[in-house]
Amino acid sequence: MRIGVIGTGRIGAIHANTLSRNREVGSLILTDVDPARAQELARRLGETAAPGVDEIFRWGVDAVVITTATSAHAELIGRAARSGLPVFCEKPIALDLPGTLNAIAEVEAAGTILQMGFQRRFDTGYSGARDAVLSGRLGRLHTVRALTSEQAPPRPGWLPLSGGLYRDTLIHDFDMLRWVTGREVVDVYAAGSDAGPEMFREAGDVDTAAALLTLDDSTLATATATRLNGAGYDVRMELAGELDQIVVGLDDRTPIASTEPTGPPAADKPWTGFLERFGPAYEAELSAFVEVVLGQRANPCDGREALQALRIAEACAVSRRERRPVALAEIPGRTETAFT
Repeated sequence: MRIGVIGTGRIGAIHANTLSRNREVGSLILTDVDPARAQELARRLGETAAPGVDEIFRWGVDAVVITTATSAHAELIGRAARSGLPVFCEKPIALDLPGTLNAIAEVEAAGTILQMGFQRRFDTGYSGARDAVLSGRLGRLHTVRALTSEQAPPRPGWLPLSGGLYRDTLIHDFDMLRWVTGREVVDVYAAGSDAGPEMFREAGDVDTAAALLTLDDSTLATATATRLNGAGYDVRMELAGELDQIVVGLDDRTPIASTEPTGPPAADKPWTGFLERFGPAYEAELSAFVEVVLGQRANPCDGREALQALRIAEACAVSRRERRPVALAEIPGRTETAFT
């Protein structure tokens, strides 16, 4: 199998490294807007660098992995679909609903594969929580608490391109809320704070956000995020039911300290970022993509799954802006007329 990797930045380099070690992958073609970066990665991995995206499609590949800037995702997904190629793409498909809907429509019209990169679906903690919920171990689920706290904010220039805290960060928690519980969100009420560094206000973004979400079985969920958690990178999910309660992300590296005399000690080496925390999950999702391309398993996260997470993020953005509850029914989600 020959795979084209478009984008060789931080996550692209990780994915290329993972694919180069996969026994089913014979070779890679790498390209990037910075040709020297692609050439250096190709040299290290013993793979081939291409001058640009056109060569990826012209030289012939069996599948494409897209790890470019978000602004290029939708166009590249469409191009791959028109070429009849399976695609793995880092989230999101696009930062807006029209771009997302059009890309999904192109994939579905072409009958090709689009697997989205929501790596938490391959984390053992979240998988265990999903199993616990679906098995009935917790009884009737009544409360879910999800959080993502980043140790340090991204560079200022990234913020205007990120889509905001709901679409860039909390979208992972929204995806996990649906995937772990097996339920849909029916309405949200969201708030955010830009009281931190000036760069957030300049970008029209918030540094801290919270949302109250109601699921279709009346389970209540909260999702919070901040880009300013100096203690370390903290990602957790707590699920409480009538019979039991469990937590994802609580281990000896969780950056949290107890004030109780007999509580656990603070972590000696707290998590520093998502690449470290979810390293095994990133590898697993790329292995899954190879299996999907080979027809050995079903697509674990298609474009419509990504669309649902984006719709929740969009509803939260509207709720924060308009200071009101927002029903998911208000957020468009149909692709029938998106592609012409």
